[in-house]
Amino acid sequence: MTESITVESLCKRYELGALQQETQLRDQLVRLLRAPFGRRAPKEVIWALRDVSFTVQQGEVVGIIGRNGAGKSTLLKILSKITYPTSGRVRARGRVAALLEVGAGFHEELTGRENIFLNGSIMGMKKKEVDAKLEAIVEFSGLQRFIDTPIKRYSTGMRSRLGFAVAAHLDPDVLIVDEVLAVGDAVFQKKCVSAMHDLRGGGRTVLFVSHNMAAVENLCSRGMWIAEGRVRLDGPMREVIEAYMGSFASADSASKALIAADGRGGSGEIRFTRVEFRSTDGQLQTVTRCGKSLVIRLHYRAQQPIERPAFALRMYTELGTLVTDTGTWLHGLDIPLVPLGDGYLDLEIDSLNLMPGRYYFSLKVDSCLETRVYDALEHAVQLDIEEAPIYGLSRRIDSRFGLVFFPQRWRLDGIGSGARIEVSPAANG
Repeated sequence: MTESITVESLCKRYELGALQQETQLRDQLVRLLRAPFGRRAPKEVIWALRDVSFTVQQGEVVGIIGRNGAGKSTLLKILSKITYPTSGRVRARGRVAALLEVGAGFHEELTGRENIFLNGSIMGMKKKEVDAKLEAIVEFSGLQRFIDTPIKRYSTGMRSRLGFAVAAHLDPDVLIVDEVLAVGDAVFQKKCVSAMHDLRGGGRTVLFVSHNMAAVENLCSRGMWIAEGRVRLDGPMREVIEAYMGSFASADSASKALIAADGRGGSGEIRFTRVEFRSTDGQLQTVTRCGKSLVIRLHYRAQQPIERPAFALRMYTELGTLVTDTGTWLHGLDIPLVPLGDGYLDLEIDSLNLMPGRYYFSLKVDSCLETRVYDALEHAVQLDIEEAPIYGLSRRIDSRFGLVFFPQRWRLDGIGSGARIEVSPAANG
């Protein structure tokens, strides 16, 4: 296959507090007054990118993920020739279109229509070529009423819609998109995802940066995880996402110490000491994804032998809605005796069928023999659940669709089989 993008040993360095090039006598005088003997305060050096190398084949759709400040946007700006590397080489074949910031590349005083032609000319297109695409661009953006209004009067969402419409329709060989799904309503986001699907089918190369893991996983077969200016992992998109999500685990987040927790109740003969969120292979994780399996490990310390205790857990939404209440007693599990000392028990969840969001857990251990609560902690631990492509095709699920989703399927065997569906006029009203 033909290599569409080649990056070799790419590095980018920034100096914090560095002065712009002094081209005027006034600037040089100011510098001399600040440092009369030629001495300058040492600058703090930051490497936004360090020794980054990779190739992208023609027609590949590559998802680039990483935390804020990892170097993703710097990489895209270098590929788009908005900025230049400190060292290393970049080659991109064909026409490159980039949507890196909302409204980037637009002239404030020109109208939307004029900016479309301006962007086309920058990409080397003739007026006739842009004319042929104009109607499709305007229709995609949904800005028919405002297309002859100066860009400076556009809202952020309007700028984003026009920017993506221009970038996607001017026949780029390489499309570079940075967080386009972070701006705009759900309808616009769906159109963007559909347009990128079309580009992929047309043999275009797409580099897509987003924090929407569900969209990235559906659009991209290959992924790159960038951390601290380096490519941490390059491979199949799902594997890269799983590794990236696992990197959020830390001693304070994926494993919550409870020994010094405030506001706990109970008599104290047995106490929860720690809660851990783990994957089925035992890896700590503070962020999981919709539909994934999860193991919740409850650590405890018994000050004396405890006969027939019952361990319980409740899960709540951020607004305090009870999602589920479960425990060993509800499952009919009889624990005859917990010996003196430390121990733990695991709650294994095969599929976490919850919508994306933040959830809180309350814990309790009491006695099955008498009315006694040994330990009780309210909203002691939190867990973040991220999106996943549950239904495929980049259909995003969020809190608008309820609290939970169910493993399910639709069967369409009966459509066109002769069965009649009658709709009364009242149902259409």
